[in-house]
Amino acid sequence: MTSIADHTVTRSKSSFKLSMLLNDTRYRSFTFQFIALIAIIAFMAFVGGNLVRNLAEAGLNISFQFLKDPAGYDINQKLIEYNSQMSHGRAALVGLLNTLIVAFLACITATVFGVVAGVLRLSNNWLVSKIMSFYVEIFRNVPVLIWILIIFSVMINALPAPRDFRGDEASASMVLFDTIAITNRGVFVPSPEFTNSLSVAEQDVAEDGSIVPAKGWQDFALIFGVLFLSWIAAKLIGSWATRTQEATGSRPTTWYILLAVWVVPLVAVLAFLGLTWDVPALKGFNFQGGLQLRGSLIALWFALAIYTGAFIAENVRAGILAISKGQTEAAAALGLRPRRIMGLVILPQALRVIIPPLISQYLNITKNSSLAIAVGYMDVTGTLGGITLLQTGRAIETILLLMLFYLTVSLLISALMNVFNNRMKLTER
Repeated sequence: MTSIADHTVTRSKSSFKLSMLLNDTRYRSFTFQFIALIAIIAFMAFVGGNLVRNLAEAGLNISFQFLKDPAGYDINQKLIEYNSQMSHGRAALVGLLNTLIVAFLACITATVFGVVAGVLRLSNNWLVSKIMSFYVEIFRNVPVLIWILIIFSVMINALPAPRDFRGDEASASMVLFDTIAITNRGVFVPSPEFTNSLSVAEQDVAEDGSIVPAKGWQDFALIFGVLFLSWIAAKLIGSWATRTQEATGSRPTTWYILLAVWVVPLVAVLAFLGLTWDVPALKGFNFQGGLQLRGSLIALWFALAIYTGAFIAENVRAGILAISKGQTEAAAALGLRPRRIMGLVILPQALRVIIPPLISQYLNITKNSSLAIAVGYMDVTGTLGGITLLQTGRAIETILLLMLFYLTVSLLISALMNVFNNRMKLTER
């Protein structure tokens, strides 16, 4: 008698036939996916070919040579060296970095605001809970553009002008040991300088022949490299402590080793580079020296942070409520205090619920940063998609580059957060 298993083995060893692409469930889904992929490629090829053909008939061609032409306009907030005689490509790079820095700062600040507001909204204190509820409802139900304009207007009208810092009868003064000036033109903070910079070729020479401290990217690359090596060393020390705990039952004390691993190399490299600080000082009609954070950057930064923080607060609240109340009761039965319960028991488990919607909020921050033009902050939309587009008339090329930039940044954010989300998932055994 032939068993069912024998029939299965015989069927699996049978030769492949084309009809199996549709009739066999093992191949049918791949067949439909392949057909859909071919259809999409054909459609995109048709659209692209039609676009190129119409442009050629109109005497136009897609070219990115305009990126090499002189830009002819200034940018008020910049992280790298730039002047109006540099190319449109350089101007686009400055705008791109401006977008990245405001998006990064807003993501960090919005996360802090959101976590704090989400936790406090569940507080047993009635007043604190209602204040957080008021914050969430007010900020998430008003468009972010209005908050950008409100914060920018407050900074211009409420903060002192640089002339208010002058003289014995000054009505305003610098803060933090006279190192930071908060004005209606922005915030002036000390900036790092390196007397032994690795970027000797980029250093300026003063009139007396002395070398002016430079701000080369090589110096910061060295610092970040040292911090990265310290992070690897800290991970190795943590793994060693975990293995020791598993073998002996007691975890060795490593805080002083970790402190040395982080502090000693950083102090050594800063001493090697000759770190000094350029402190802003009032000269003429404005502050000179240091690093200027313009009001447009601060307004955009905080508006995006407090607006998105209200949405993150709701995600945090939902994540906490998703955790069983028995977790809190069990931790309390072990003698843990409420703050320790929230930090050690509830939030780590709630992250599995919080992270997926948090990715969307980070993407919204990156895309909403394109509203920077409303307050004159020159991001990539204002440079490449604004002035460069108007000067060159290359609408298709600039829009394609903008789409590529935002698509790339969004995919990178999603990929990084998904990696973190996968590490936080429960592992099934």
